[in-house]
Amino acid sequence: MSRKLFLGLILSITLLFVLAACGGNGGNESSSEGSEGESSEGSDSGSDQSISFTAKSELPSMDPSLITDSVAFQWAGETYEGLYRLDENGELAEGIAKDHEVSEDGTTWTFNLREDAQWENGDPVTAHDFVYAWQRAVNPETGSEYGPYFLGGVVKNASAIADGEMKPEELGVKAVDDYTFEVNLEQPVPYFDSMTVFITFMPLNKSYVEEQGDSFSTEADNTLANGPFKMTEWKHGEGWKVVKNENYWDADTVELQEIDVKVIKETSTAVNLFQSGELDQAELNAEFVDEYRSSEHFNVVENPYLYFFKFNQEHEVLGNADARKAMSMAIDRKSLTDVILNDGSVPANGYVPSNFVTVPGSDGKDFREVQGPLVGHDVEKAKEHWDKALEALGKDSVTLELMGDDTDSSQNAMAYYKEQLETNLEGLSVKVVEVPFKERVRRDQESEFEIEAATWGPDYADANTYLNMYLTDGQNNNMNYSSEEYDSLINKANTELAQKPEKRYETFMEAERLLIEEDAAVAPLYQDAKSQLLRSNIEGVFPTATGPNFEFKWASVK
Repeated sequence: MSRKLFLGLILSITLLFVLAACGGNGGNESSSEGSEGESSEGSDSGSDQSISFTAKSELPSMDPSLITDSVAFQWAGETYEGLYRLDENGELAEGIAKDHEVSEDGTTWTFNLREDAQWENGDPVTAHDFVYAWQRAVNPETGSEYGPYFLGGVVKNASAIADGEMKPEELGVKAVDDYTFEVNLEQPVPYFDSMTVFITFMPLNKSYVEEQGDSFSTEADNTLANGPFKMTEWKHGEGWKVVKNENYWDADTVELQEIDVKVIKETSTAVNLFQSGELDQAELNAEFVDEYRSSEHFNVVENPYLYFFKFNQEHEVLGNADARKAMSMAIDRKSLTDVILNDGSVPANGYVPSNFVTVPGSDGKDFREVQGPLVGHDVEKAKEHWDKALEALGKDSVTLELMGDDTDSSQNAMAYYKEQLETNLEGLSVKVVEVPFKERVRRDQESEFEIEAATWGPDYADANTYLNMYLTDGQNNNMNYSSEEYDSLINKANTELAQKPEKRYETFMEAERLLIEEDAAVAPLYQDAKSQLLRSNIEGVFPTATGPNFEFKWASVK
């Protein structure tokens, strides 16, 4: 999730690296080569192209139709391949599609597929696999969250199918022949090719999926890969292993033989395992960043991932715009990123991240540069809005729940939010609720929260991937926000202005100002960056703007 196709996202990374946590998400004295006891040797298996990494949470599922979290995006993105992948320059590279053509009116896309792609069981990957997967994703019986979200309003008839008004077979997709895949859109979508990198658009082998039934993608033995790697082990709660897929069409390019992923929530544990040579990567938080900043293994990369407060506006207090504005203004984002996180993250002053998309007609200027800041730290104004909210509600004190992840880095941030809110807003008590990542995702989907410390990564190369989240009854709204004016602006940008890029982005900016400045529907907090230790002899791993957060296809141990 733009998870954007432009070179500027990669910034000035000289040693590209892996974010093993792949989802949501500081000092001590430095030394010239890192802390005493740090091992400069890789794990024992390093010389045979085997590496070991961490993840901060368990995989909820490996089913492309059901995946909603960034951990599964990462690893399903390595075991599946769709029409395209992203290369190290953020450009679309050949996947199952060799190329495509678009009709003059922008509504018919024809993808020409390669004929040498196979599933790990030897079956050919064909246009029929894409037809089946996309129909399955939008079928209401599947229960996909992202299927209706991504295909609805984009691929012809998808919304009607998701609403139960038409049959899945009526979706605007067709296998012209085994290796020609045709897609008919409801209206022009200029960024549609970048959407196809997203996990929901992966192909599926119909006979295999139906044979597995409800067990499909719940265990390693119930998965079937067509990407660079395949899953061979999955110990729930502990980790998983993927190995090179010899049946992958471009297997000669893949040098890594094995990636062993361990679920480790505590940074100190990961650092200790890295020092002892049992891990090749360890994500760092504020406590460790300064200690290891001078290490040859230290890396930082900025991501277009936004962390923010999601306010459930069904709640009496959170339904009040002044209360939401007060809480947004009460947080000192600069201290959050520089002191508490200390990992390279930067304060967020809008909902569309920086270094993400350029504005058409602006001579290549970044969206945030053109739009300017929409939120900031202002305690006096926060108090004014808070007093106004309490008066309107007839209250002098309020207790609110703040839900977040149970990782140690998240816990530090949650404690900071609580301190800032209670200190700056008199009469407010914050009860922090920390849950496992999988449970937070479930509660988010079911609107079972008051305030959520949430995160969002872009899914395709366009500002719409952030701004269309908050349409009334949108699949990822889940917080009961509704604005007819906001709906009208987003719909206008994506219909009558779809082929007028400059006016389209002017409309997006107007919508963002309404969402953040006027309604304070959400409170942007910071834009993510990750500091970590990564063996300096691991090369060719790079961040991507859409698809998996980081790409392993071209990685190797030198």
